[in-house]
Amino acid sequence: MAKDFSISMLLDFYGELLTQKQRDFLEYYYNDDLSLAEISANEGITRQGVRDAIKRAETQLRLLENRLSLLQRFDDMREGLTRIINCAKIVHEQNLRCGLSTEINEAAAQITATAETLLDD
Repeated sequence: MAKDFSISMLLDFYGELLTQKQRDFLEYYYNDDLSLAEISANEGITRQGVRDAIKRAETQLRLLENRLSLLQRFDDMREGLTRIINCAKIVHEQNLRCGLSTEINEAAAQITATAETLLDD
């Protein structure tokens, strides 16, 4: 079974909406990197039972993302903040070349700092 590592991100966003067992199996498989056989032995169920539970949980996470798009919005926001940081740096560099305005430098620095703080959160 090939691992889809976007499931780890979906689990971060929607994990609380799964059952505890589904969440545990996904955590073991994706975050702890346990094999289906290892999870099966630890949980006392068949390997096929573990695989089926993981597949159902993955499907549920994808359905939630299709309806709510939280991960997509998160990715879009990160991309937008990166563009804002890049534009603020261009403004700052252009200001240094064409006539130093302290107000522009301060504004560019504030924009960069705010966007970087939001990006790091």
